Formats: sequence, C-alpha cells, structure tokens
Amino acid sequence: MGRFKNNKKGRVNVKPIAMKKNNQANVDHVTGDKIPKSFVFSRTKLPGSVKQLQMDLRKLMLPYTALSLKEKKRNTLRDFLNVSGPMGVTHFLMLKKTASALSLRVARTPQGPTLTFKIHQYSLASDIAQSQLRPRCPPDLFKNPPLIVLSGFGTQELHLKLATIMFQNIFPAIDINTVKLSTCQRLVLLNYNKDTKLIDFRHYSIRLQPVGVSRRLRKFVEKHEVPDLRNLQDVSDFVTKAGYGSESEGDEEAATVTLSSDLGRVNRGSTKSAVKLQEIGPRMTMQLVKVEEGLCSGGIIFDESENVDERTAKKKQNEDGDEEGSGEEGEEGSEEDGEDMDEDLED
Repeated sequence: MGRFKNNKKGRVNVKPIAMKKNNQANVDHVTGDKIPKSFVFSRTKLPGSVKQLQMDLRKLMLPYTALSLKEKKRNTLRDFLNVSGPMGVTHFLMLKKTASALSLRVARTPQGPTLTFKIHQYSLASDIAQSQLRPRCPPDLFKNPPLIVLSGFGTQELHLKLATIMFQNIFPAIDINTVKLSTCQRLVLLNYNKDTKLIDFRHYSIRLQPVGVSRRLRKFVEKHEVPDLRNLQDVSDFVTKAGYGSESEGDEEAATVTLSSDLGRVNRGSTKSAVKLQEIGPRMTMQLVKVEEGLCSGGIIFDESENVDERTAKKKQNEDGDEEGSGEEGEEGSEEDGEDMDEDLED
C-alpha cells in the first residue's frame, strides 16, 4: 500500500459499532466466541439504486455493523482490514458494479475464505414497502440481529458447505432454551434451488398475533385508541361486528405456536398465537460463482465458469461419441445390405 504524507487521507471514517462497556457483551454466550460484526462497503463507485441496496444491507446487518461507514475512492482493502481488527469485525460484505454484472462478495476476516455471488435481480426495501397494503417497520425492529434460515443447502458439494458455514456464522448463534421471544423479530431466509443453482435471499419481520381475535380488537388493546362507535347501537356491537374475514387476515393459513410466556399486551402465555412473516426487504436472487481461499485472493476452490466449460466440453464429447456410434452402425448396415444383394444376384 502506498504511503501518504498526511495519515488522515488513508483512514476509513466510521462510527464505532454500538456495544456495552461490559466485555461479556462482545462474547456470544452460546458459542463462547466473539459476536460476529460486519462492514458493508464498496470499493467502486455505485449508481444510486445499488447505493441504496448497500444501505439496505447495512440496515439488515444491524445492530452489529457500522451503519455510518464512509468509504473513499482511495481506500484500499488493507485500510478496511486495519480498522476491522480493533473493532472486532469478522465479516466483509462488498458490492461491486461493472458494466456487465452486479456482484456481492462475502468474506471472513482476516484470512478468508471469500464467496462471490452474482446478483441477477434485486429489489430495495422501499420497493417492497410500496408494494404492500400495510407495510410494517416498527422502530425497535433492528435492535436485535435476525434469525437465519437456510433451505436446500444440504448437499455434499464443498462450495455449498462453505456457503452454509459462512451464512451460519455471519449472525450470532441462539440457544432455543434461553432465547427471549421478544428478541426474535426478524428472519433472513436463503433458499437454494439445485436445478437453477440460484439462491433466493429474503428478509422478513416476525410478528405474533392471538388466534381468533380480529384486527380491530388487537389494535384497540395494543394502541389504546378510542374506537369509533358513532354507527353502532351498543358497545357490544364493536365486539360482535369486528369480523373475522378480511380484517382477521386468515389465522388458519399461518403456523400457530403455544407461547411459554407473555409477549406484549395481546399475546399471552399458554395461548395459541399465529406466526406471521412480512417481507421488509431487500430481496435478491443471486448465484455463487466463485470461492477463494483467502481474503479476495489465494487459491480458487470453486469457479462456476470453469464448471460450465467442463460441462459444455463433456456434453460435446458425448454428442460426438453418439455421432460416431451412429456412423459405425450405418457402415455395418450398408455391408449387410451389400451381402444380401450379392446373394440375390447369385440366386
């Protein structure tokens, strides 16, 4: 890395990641390791929509990420690595936009490995909210890290195993016996399709609502709003006419759980509550195209382009083999026909 006369020019401006003074707050009580923290940045200039995607990813990684990280064009990867050590940053998420493609690199610091994903499609959090009738984003939604759910990654291929380990360790682990239900408010889902080799990336908010209670009554209990009774003859009509059709949002379609303790003013322990997932974005469809041993360097463990070339060459070889086989059969057939003709002439 080149040396600067003014040391301030090579620095990365970042606000410290929020943490408590107690050192135990930096240790995962489940694994005993340090709580994973991340930097989300880009080493190239991004267009407006991709820049917003970067901010959405930073928000998704809260609370253990640098939300106000400000990178400069002259900053190198070594600059980010030097800052990440003292701050306990364990993962880098790097967006890159070229003329032909948009990619996301997920790297483990300080020595790798690095996974490169090609983003085929994406939608911003604002796009998801505009498409919903009632978008939901409470202010305390990002106070706790999300849960991570992986689907379709149960294969024996090495690059998928590395992807599984990378995503499992990018967020803090949870203990289902001691976890507080109030901290489980978000979920990140990654679904791998083995036929198309695409990964669907989704980000949801989790909410619970009691089964058999209409939305009107829930709002009354949660927000303590004075109901509009002008068109009702009696207070009992407010309860009996609350309705379970469009307002109840179909409790029977959701998975139900029995809570072990109270959660909020509406969901009580030992009662059934419906689990609702509402997408909050961002949304991405991406493909794992490269795996490197080191931090954006080192030996290549997996390369999708080489696999495509191998599959194409193998397919072509099989086709050539089939053509040769059909040609040999054709020659044999012609020889047999010739023998039959000779026999006919002799007769």
